[in-house]
Amino acid sequence: MNDNNIKIQFLGAAGTVTGSKFLITAFGKKILIDCGLFQGLKELRQLNWQPLAVSAMTIDVVLLTHAHLDHTGYLPLLVKHGFTGTINGTSPTLQIAEIILKDSAKIQEEDAVRANKYRYSKHKPAIPLYGLPEVENTLPLFQQQPLNKWTHINEHIRYRFRYNGHIIGATFIELQIGEKTMVFSGDIGREIDPLLYPPEKPEKADILFIEATYGNRLHPTEPAITNLEKLINRCAAKNGTIIIPSFSVERTQLLMYLFWQLKKTNKIPDIPIYMDSPMGRNVLEVFHRNTDWHKLSTDECSEMCNTIKRIKSVDETFALAEDNTPKIIIAGSGMAAGGRVLTYFEKYLGDESATILLVGFQAEGTRGRALLEGASEIKMRGKFYAVKAHIENIEGLSGHADQNGLIDWMRKLQSKPDKIFIVHSEADGAKGLQEKIKEVYKWDSEIPVLNQKEEFELKN
Repeated sequence: MNDNNIKIQFLGAAGTVTGSKFLITAFGKKILIDCGLFQGLKELRQLNWQPLAVSAMTIDVVLLTHAHLDHTGYLPLLVKHGFTGTINGTSPTLQIAEIILKDSAKIQEEDAVRANKYRYSKHKPAIPLYGLPEVENTLPLFQQQPLNKWTHINEHIRYRFRYNGHIIGATFIELQIGEKTMVFSGDIGREIDPLLYPPEKPEKADILFIEATYGNRLHPTEPAITNLEKLINRCAAKNGTIIIPSFSVERTQLLMYLFWQLKKTNKIPDIPIYMDSPMGRNVLEVFHRNTDWHKLSTDECSEMCNTIKRIKSVDETFALAEDNTPKIIIAGSGMAAGGRVLTYFEKYLGDESATILLVGFQAEGTRGRALLEGASEIKMRGKFYAVKAHIENIEGLSGHADQNGLIDWMRKLQSKPDKIFIVHSEADGAKGLQEKIKEVYKWDSEIPVLNQKEEFELKN
């Protein structure tokens, strides 16, 4: 057996959307593509507490496609378990990863304190997966890399990042090992996005890893702003509060942009709009610092921010929750897994005049998914809350390419890949994309499972 063969191990995002981790071993190096947390179903979240199938101390380098928690959230644990290599990504990716990891650590620490105080955890005592000290130990390993420039790991291995839409800083990764080119799609953005430019497309991929979050779905043809306008006007007619659980990176900024546009043109009622996400506020600063990554000018960023009232403190959150006047609140987190949106849920889930507006993908096992599927009650912070608020879902705001977008993303490939792995998807999405790839390109593809291993021969 040739020791320089390419070995692949699927440590996450295989058979599920979250926990992205792909380990590549070749020419004496171990390279981890993304390092995300599992989210959603309890059996998935429990995987975060289990040791990786490979020793963290043996991994040489981490390459990040983008900063979302399901792609970066395991980094503090990797470092805690002995990783000492570099963590590489674009400048906005590393800036946002720092924000996300600090927020994740803070939420976990606060949840552990609350669980111990009110004794609703089975663990005695409840402890966080990691805290701020672990994040602080991780940040010195961050190493910024430019777009479109090859970086060598050794004489046989090099990589580069290419613009991919989805969120600010997001890329797909081309990894050249010997004569083989591996492409990791990360999360692919949309061709038409109010804030971001269209994703670039790979021209060569011997081994392709492609996400399929929306692999069996198409986005609505009607513009998202039109759908949002209709829905907000319908909900506002009930004279209640509208709560929007939102991902703090990109989705919150997109919603702010769309509301700014609707307010400017007087297409929605003049009711106050609040953004309550410390992380969302910090991400706005990343937008201000990286204007070449998105379509908004500095002045437009400022005007947008002045239209939406930004909540700063927890005291302001509690005060706003107790305010019974009609309003729109955008609050983290996007799947209602944690964050400040839960404080508003505690107040408004039982309010028949209130609306919970879901605006993105809701993974299995999350509160957002439960609401989407018509749950009559939701458990939060050790208690059950009846759901009487009106639940709405708006499609078309996702930062993910749909099935057509994923198929189109592959159209510049000059030849058939030797292997296509469909990752980052629930079963239906993966199967849907697999069938569409076969229909359009006549190419076979594989849907890997967690911890699956593959090996590819390199020429001597």
